[in-house]
Parts: sequence; C-alpha cells; structure tokens
Amino acid sequence: MWRSAAFSVLVLLGGYAAAAWLTHDFQVFTDEGARRLEVALHPVAVPAVAMQGPGAIAPTLPALLARDGGVTIADFFYTRCASVCRSLGSGMQQMQAALQADAQAGRPPGVRLLSISFDGGRDDAAALQAYAHSLRADPAWWRFVRTGDAAEQTELLRRLGVVVIPDGRGDFEHNAAWLVFDARGRMVRVFDLAQRQLALDYARHLAREPR
Repeated sequence: MWRSAAFSVLVLLGGYAAAAWLTHDFQVFTDEGARRLEVALHPVAVPAVAMQGPGAIAPTLPALLARDGGVTIADFFYTRCASVCRSLGSGMQQMQAALQADAQAGRPPGVRLLSISFDGGRDDAAALQAYAHSLRADPAWWRFVRTGDAAEQTELLRRLGVVVIPDGRGDFEHNAAWLVFDARGRMVRVFDLAQRQLALDYARHLAREPR
C-alpha cells in the first residue's frame, strides 16, 4: 500500500518538475510564450542575410539595423496578404505617426520601423514600393525589404522564430508579432500583435538607454 502511495507521489513530483522545466517555472504555457521569454533572456543575433528593396540602404540585415545606431521595430509580411498583414500595416502606420509626433515635439525617438517580406520570390522592389506607397510609409521612418536568397530567408525565419506555412493556394499562414532589435542588431523582445503600444514604448525606452 505504502509503496503504491510513494510511487504516486514520485510520479506527481516528476510531472511537476517536467512541467516546471517545460514552462520555465510556469511562466509560459505555449511555444510562442516560451519563444518570447527565451528572447528576453537571451537576445538573438540576426544572420548576415542580404537585403533588397527600396529601403535596403545597407547590404545585410545586421548592417541595416545598425545603420542609424538606433532601435528597430520590425514585422514580417507579404504584400498579397489579405488577413493579419493588414493589422500589421495598420499598426506600423500608427507607430510611424507616433514617431513623427515625437520628432516634431523635439523628442527624437531613435526608433525606426522595418517590414520584411518573406515572399521574396514575388515581392520584388517594385511590389514593395507600391505596397509602401499604399500605406503612406515615409522612408525616413519605415523601410520595406526582402531577402533575395531562399536559403538565407529560411535561415532568417528559423533564427527569429517566424513560422511561415504555404497554404497550397499561393498564400501563407504565419505568426504575427512586433520584433524589437537593439542598435547591435539583436532581437531583444517579441511582442504580441495586440501589444503595439507596449512594443513602441519599450523601443523608445531602449533607445534612450546609454550604450
């Protein structure tokens, strides 16, 4: 009897320990939550993938992120997306307006916006330029780029935890978030789509910190 009880206790303790390990001491309960916690604890350096597009004023993504010596809020999208990418675009528009207001008020925010297409085969420079124009993007604040090499794109998505799944009809299912990069080109935070203001406030704060 006591052996059975002792075994049950051991099973419960083992299950608790496993759950605690899998959820980082119960701080997260989903893969996405675990990814965001892991990024906050261990910033992710981006690979040196080549960038193309009307906003590609540096040869690689790390160079582009470091060019202005500031903080970057990025998203991943594709121009033909008719679902979540619309929310991403709208959120970026609102952040652009807030950053422009900061500058006009004499508070240069030190924050820039970057939209990265994961449909590099179709989103060429002309498509990105037209998409940027449709969103009234000001290139002084908000740039649009793509990776020109399929292997580099795959590595970039993997490294940053961006999930992109072809749906078989020419479109994609993908996760959506605001990714914050520091001046060293490291992804330091990931915010949910509904946390646009939190992402912007964090980026502003990070930009003001001494380097």
